[in-house]
Amino acid sequence: MWTLDVPPHHRFPTHPRRIVPLERIDLAPDLSISRLLTGLWQIADMERGGAALDPEKTAAAMRPYLEAGLTSFDMADHYGSSEVIAGRLRASLPEPRRVQLLTKWVPEPGRATRDQVREAVERALERLEVDRIDLLQYHAWRYSDPSWLDHLLWLDELRAEGLIRHLGLTNFDTEHLALVLHTGIPVVSNQICFSLLDRRPLNGMTELCAKHGVGILAFGTVAGGLLTERWLGAPEPEVDAMDTWSQMKYGRFVQAAGGWEKLQGLLRAMRSVARRLEVSMANVACRWVLDQPGVGGVIVGARLGRSEHIRDNLRAFEFQLDAAAREELDAALVRLDPIPGDSGDEYRTPPFLTASGDLSHHVASFPSPYPVERVAADRAQALSGTVWEAIAGFARAVRVGNRILVSGTTATHGDRVVGGSDPGAQATFCLDKIQGAVESLGGRLEDVVRTRIYIRHADEWEPVSRAHGRRFGSIRPANTLVRADLIGDEYRVEMEAEAVIGEASPDLEDAPGPE
Repeated sequence: MWTLDVPPHHRFPTHPRRIVPLERIDLAPDLSISRLLTGLWQIADMERGGAALDPEKTAAAMRPYLEAGLTSFDMADHYGSSEVIAGRLRASLPEPRRVQLLTKWVPEPGRATRDQVREAVERALERLEVDRIDLLQYHAWRYSDPSWLDHLLWLDELRAEGLIRHLGLTNFDTEHLALVLHTGIPVVSNQICFSLLDRRPLNGMTELCAKHGVGILAFGTVAGGLLTERWLGAPEPEVDAMDTWSQMKYGRFVQAAGGWEKLQGLLRAMRSVARRLEVSMANVACRWVLDQPGVGGVIVGARLGRSEHIRDNLRAFEFQLDAAAREELDAALVRLDPIPGDSGDEYRTPPFLTASGDLSHHVASFPSPYPVERVAADRAQALSGTVWEAIAGFARAVRVGNRILVSGTTATHGDRVVGGSDPGAQATFCLDKIQGAVESLGGRLEDVVRTRIYIRHADEWEPVSRAHGRRFGSIRPANTLVRADLIGDEYRVEMEAEAVIGEASPDLEDAPGPE
């Protein structure tokens, strides 16, 4: 299905049974990382009382990881003072390139200007005390708001300028990672949740990443410690009363996977495997993920200066999961309920598998994806800003009363065709725009009752239909698909939609106004 070439230096495991006894892997020719990365998310938890950690002392607590060969650290702009602490470590080293600092930019939902994107990168450069960021990973809150694409394109400009060595993504789902790749934005990694508890990446993500040389950086691999000996046979805790944000988050994953008793079944299988192989249950959890196709590394969190598990973590590279171990684990895994959705959906759609169970500790609100103009008491229109709207005199969508009518929509963003020449990627962006237009006018995707699809080539019906099915599979609007001579040789698909807003949807008074 995917057609991009894979450069030799980007090759990742392609078979789930293959053991890769490497402690390092090249995400790119000039970016070699340890396959077990140290995550600094816990710094935010350690600082949630309001007092920042001492940067010098905490940086010194990172040195044992570095000396053990665990040279790669993952952090973010919102992980407390993690960037400052990591910057202090790097500045203290006689050979700064011995350490790889991977960070993230997680902006507020909605628009940011090109200058604001630059300011965010320059702020990270200052905190990390570097001239170039090794890997800058980007998170998008909503695909229906096209601002995410502007942000990523501007980050790519800064990469070309030299402020960023490489771009990565975090919490992107499979179809939007494919969209980014087909649009020609060079990303080398996607950081996503992946564990024995959460196997969503096996539903297409691992295949896509292995084929295109995008390294999966897996977090949640030991589920905040829940996949360890400590919780085997323990009574079920109250999720909201657990000790750390990490435990609260993965406690919700346990609930989504079928509950505490099903977790105990998995833990018993893990203990059996661990005892026979003379390793820890955490080792088993890490090794299982490391062996999956496309995985570049696993991220294990650290509470710097308070606890460390360096020696035990390194044992993940000292053994293999044999056939018997895999069979025993597989027998336990089939009893778990699958975590719903695709990678990253826990931050975008219910159930929100976050520490708080919603997005309240992440974002305050979501702005309208597109500007809205009210042109009459019962009529409003949303504009996406493409050149064609101005030339031909139409709106992206119009709401009259409780009806929303979305114009024929192509994969156009500004003066760019999104998704390259791939019909499935173009269809994904068309659907994003349609969803954004409906949301801007106070509706939801669930309100769509009719879609029409026009494709240039009849033999490209399947990837377009599958994109439509991923978005509307549980909604099932009336649909028509026809082959048509689209205007513009670059376009492979065009879509339109109609929605009828029911009582459960916001009415026009609640729809965002002009911005």
